[in-house]
Amino acid sequence: MNAPLPTHVLPPLQPRPVPAAMRTALAAHFGERCSAALAVREQHGRDESPFDAPPPELVVFCESTDEVAFVVQQADLHAVPVIPFGVGSSLEGHLLAVQGGVSIDLSRMQAIVSLQPEDLTVTVQAGVTRTRLNNEIRHTGLFFPIDPGADASLGGMAATRASGTNAVRYGTMRENVLGLTVVTPQGEVIHTGTRARKSSAGYDLTRLMVGSEGTLGVMTEITLKLYPLPEAISAATCTFPSVDAAVRTTIQVIQMGVPIARCELLDANAVRAVNKHDKLGLTVVTPQGEVIHTGTRARKSSAGY
Repeated sequence: MNAPLPTHVLPPLQPRPVPAAMRTALAAHFGERCSAALAVREQHGRDESPFDAPPPELVVFCESTDEVAFVVQQADLHAVPVIPFGVGSSLEGHLLAVQGGVSIDLSRMQAIVSLQPEDLTVTVQAGVTRTRLNNEIRHTGLFFPIDPGADASLGGMAATRASGTNAVRYGTMRENVLGLTVVTPQGEVIHTGTRARKSSAGYDLTRLMVGSEGTLGVMTEITLKLYPLPEAISAATCTFPSVDAAVRTTIQVIQMGVPIARCELLDANAVRAVNKHDKLGLTVVTPQGEVIHTGTRARKSSAGY
């Protein structure tokens, strides 16, 4: 994890205590899957961001949508905040319990609910990771291409509207989530979207939820688009004298119809880091302090709703 930053960079910390009645209800319902152990709470009170905050007061390990709904209903009844938790790979402080409350751990929700290779879709529970999904569906000749780097849970990827290096060809989570099962802040279970790629019926609640970072509800199931596995993959690096030259080349490559899947821009510091980590000898060119390989991340954004 990154070294913690001072707490003054966070919103005001105003922890709300979890009432005894709620603790009793959760303990009775979940047994050992409801934990107040400090080590468990601290694990769920930090992510990969440099921010530091007090841990949640309780951690509940849910295994179904109904269990998530029960926790949220109790939280709504007692005015206690909840924080959805996937695998803790966030870099932006999504998991911090700045107001205390209950962490809802979804990592045990590991079911692949339904796979429709003929429709190029799959529905999974929120705790399934990208790597596990691709391993499970490899026999179909399909894969899920969104790759944010860390082996994040698909629920977390949808909640943060993750992108990754494949965004040039396959888009981001925004374009690849077809439907959701969501527990609202009142504990009601709703279903958004459909498996049909062509739909114009009603509000697009799926797009509203994707990227909401858990503020509008807890995502428990996600229906995703799948794509054929490429028959062959090749990679190349290229050095440019300026950012402008790199951008012009990238535009020309895309306009020529070259089916590139990844296109990344590296500055001098990034190239040095790659060389050091992978024991490579990539050229570092620094005209006016810049070094360029290929690409742009213009399609990648995960800011806000």
